[in-house]
Amino acid sequence: MAGSTSKSNPPKARKRVEVETSTLKRAKDGSAFTRCEECKKDVPVVLIDMHNCSLESILKMNLDALVTEVRKPEEKKRKTTSSEPKSKKSKSEKKVKDPNVPKRPPTAFFLFMDDFRKSYKEENPDGKDVKVVAKEGGQKWKSMTDEEKKPYTDRARELKEEYDKAMETFKEQVDQGSEKEE
Repeated sequence: MAGSTSKSNPPKARKRVEVETSTLKRAKDGSAFTRCEECKKDVPVVLIDMHNCSLESILKMNLDALVTEVRKPEEKKRKTTSSEPKSKKSKSEKKVKDPNVPKRPPTAFFLFMDDFRKSYKEENPDGKDVKVVAKEGGQKWKSMTDEEKKPYTDRARELKEEYDKAMETFKEQVDQGSEKEE
């Protein structure tokens, strides 16, 4: 019966060995483990820097510090008085995207998939499973030769060139707009 204790064989008392603190890290009570405040697990003191919870809490503290610098003083007061737990970034804190930015062009694969979906629906009118269509489209794309892919890659290249031109004109407009504001 390995691992079980019986009355005839009591466990031996362990002796604590005094060691220089410069070579080994110990918790305040002298043990080699400390309790993580976030996940309530015992973690080796030496490895506490690599413990996931501590990394997450450090990141949270850094993010909170950055966010508090940006907030207005009224928001700080309101935040400290509430007892609600801190949540992730809300939608209002997201970076606002300019609606006039040109849309990125699809890749050759996505151009192929548009055609493939149409032909697949014609062949299988009752097949509505998106995963099956995507999987078969991916397999067909992998099995195609470069010559068969060429019309899609050429079209993707043309769309990319148009996108690059549109982005240049958009950036020029943004630069001109910022110069007018100054």
